[in-house]
Amino acid sequence: MSLNLNAINSYYNNYNTDTSTDSASKLEETLKSDLSTATEEELMDVCKDFEAYFVEQMFKAMQRMVPESEEDVSASTRQLKDYYKEQMTQSFAEQATEGEGLGIAQVLYEQMKRNYGLE
Repeated sequence: MSLNLNAINSYYNNYNTDTSTDSASKLEETLKSDLSTATEEELMDVCKDFEAYFVEQMFKAMQRMVPESEEDVSASTRQLKDYYKEQMTQSFAEQATEGEGLGIAQVLYEQMKRNYGLE
């Protein structure tokens, strides 16, 4: 099975190119919902999702500080590069927050437990 650039470009165009906005809106919707009835595990999952999103946004801010090269590439190549860069950034953010992560999720979790009277 061989994939040519047009097939990959078609796949990319059918993919939701604004995944960070999509994940941000899902996270915002979850955080705005009534979490007072959530289990401790569900609450921690929300906190870990927030930490991963926060770290992803930090990585993206750092990437914007690195100058782009002036290479002449086609629009489809640029789209593919952006797509894979987005996927890599999300993956790095998830890996950085695995286990105990940076501790942001734990601090947020403890605060939310106090706010919702789950202690």
